[in-house]
Amino acid sequence: MLISLKNLWFRDTKEPSVHINEVVVRIRAGIMLIIPLYMGLTLYDVLYTTTWVVDGNTAVDTYDTNWDEHVIYAVEATKRTYEYSTQTLILFYALFEMLAGMFVSTARFSPTILISSLLAKNTTPVWVPITPKRFAWSIGAILMSVCLVFFNPDTFANWVNIVWGSELLPTTENFLPKGTGTFLAWTCLIFMWLETVIGFCVGCKIHALLVWLGFIKKECHACNNINSTVNAQTLKAILKAKEGLDDMSSPNKKMPVYQTATNSISLNKNSD
Repeated sequence: MLISLKNLWFRDTKEPSVHINEVVVRIRAGIMLIIPLYMGLTLYDVLYTTTWVVDGNTAVDTYDTNWDEHVIYAVEATKRTYEYSTQTLILFYALFEMLAGMFVSTARFSPTILISSLLAKNTTPVWVPITPKRFAWSIGAILMSVCLVFFNPDTFANWVNIVWGSELLPTTENFLPKGTGTFLAWTCLIFMWLETVIGFCVGCKIHALLVWLGFIKKECHACNNINSTVNAQTLKAILKAKEGLDDMSSPNKKMPVYQTATNSISLNKNSD
């Protein structure tokens, strides 16, 4: 347990090429999956539920009916106003999580990394390079930032207008397309679900494609086929087997083996 607390999901915090435990990454993605689910429920409430709050205690019979012969009542109703301070705090926390996992020094401040590392301490680690994961988390950080703007358009517009010196963005309406929030929530939900359930990292695949195309000159798990799960004993056995093959390929080593085999055949014939 102390080792888990010391290294968290890192194989060795001092190695030049940092590797992290894929098992911990998937557990963490499962914990973080709660955030897009919550945002999706928030958007469902805003888009598909009533915008009016009716006080049933104020209902008064008007002695009139509508076209369907239903009685019409007069009630006091107020239009709902939406306040997203809770959602904003959650999104800021999610943005912090995306950024904290990228570096050894900041990962220690992440509660989800700590919890996931403790949950995975009795499982066999699967070591992968952190570089593709950093790229994937960068995409996540961008999505979280756009979500923050979507839920706080007036605040962001005020900042931009102050910096710009004139009214560049409207402050009385959301300047982002109406479906932006739904698209972002579904994208984050699908990406985290794929990482959690089947271990498919979309951001890592995009990183691998960019490396293959030559846009990024970085190591990549999918491109270089790095297999870091090979332990020291397995590597030693592979090197020993290679030395044996090299010995067999030399002429001096080949002749005695051939002669020994010939002599054993001759002895078998004489014994017959």
